[in-house]
Amino acid sequence: MRTIFWDYDVNLLKMIDQRRLPGALELATCRTHVEVAQAIREMTVRGAPAIGAAAAFGMALAGFESASSSTRGLLADLEAAAHTLKASRPTAVNLAWAVDRVMRKAHSLEGNVDDLRAAILAEAQRIADEDVETNKRMAAYGAALLDDGDTVIHHCNTGALAVVDWGTALGVIRSAHEQGKRIHVLVDETRPRLQGARLTAWELQQYGISYEIITDNMAGYFLSRGEVQKVLFGADRIAANGDVANKIGTYMLALAAHDNGVPVYSVAPTSTIDLSTPDGQHIPIEERDPDEVLGLQFHGEPVAPQGAKARNPAFDVTPARLITAIVTENGIAYPPFLDTLRGVVHPKKVTY
Repeated sequence: MRTIFWDYDVNLLKMIDQRRLPGALELATCRTHVEVAQAIREMTVRGAPAIGAAAAFGMALAGFESASSSTRGLLADLEAAAHTLKASRPTAVNLAWAVDRVMRKAHSLEGNVDDLRAAILAEAQRIADEDVETNKRMAAYGAALLDDGDTVIHHCNTGALAVVDWGTALGVIRSAHEQGKRIHVLVDETRPRLQGARLTAWELQQYGISYEIITDNMAGYFLSRGEVQKVLFGADRIAANGDVANKIGTYMLALAAHDNGVPVYSVAPTSTIDLSTPDGQHIPIEERDPDEVLGLQFHGEPVAPQGAKARNPAFDVTPARLITAIVTENGIAYPPFLDTLRGVVHPKKVTY
């Protein structure tokens, strides 16, 4: 089952409700682009590539929602929907990338409103289908970096749930496992929403891959003891210089790995690479509801005292100097990233 897909029988978008896992595998249905934006904000769907596909299908929904009988009016309604969808989560560049791609397609078309609606849906479907193939190519490159017997620390969730299917960093681990390599995964819980403990652990169970859950602040302990050979994580946006914005806690993990001489790999499609952003300081960082931090409970009791305040940035930026390599569907980029990232984004235009 794909994480997100269009139900052609009813012309609606369906997705796995990731808030319900691992307790229940349920589908959520979106009937409007506003509902898609809400699903993205509330993390019913999450993971940069999955968010991009969701937003593309959200544009298709907007096309069907529009009551306009003219292409000019429909395009105006699509522009408004694009603004709503882009605002739902600002850090993940795949979201804006997918919406902009759909809008470019819409503006390039000739025909009536029905032709335009059909073309937008077809473009969204292409984005989803391409994502699956992109992940499999990425996984093949990344699997070559893992050796038989490796223990890997993995942060957040980057498996099939974070994309349309297969996965980015976890897709690399999955491919290495299917090649017969014995890989053991130390799964960061990834607080405060626990995507590692809830989602990555669940996926690893489905694949039959050996794993143990650790709290985020245990990573340095295992790295310092020489028990870890590789660190893998995804990305929500990669700047032109190789700085990586990813789930909060990635920076601390990369620092500990770097200090202990353990290779650090970010795995992401080229749609996550934002060459227009020079460095990590220019990446907008989403700050989410403090209740995600304050709402944690231990043995059924609140962790924080009543009236406590909290900060809740959803992402941090790992400097390029801490990244060993960035794995993409077009190959592996090594430092200096200013040259090599442009090469993987435009493989026919730049050689290195």
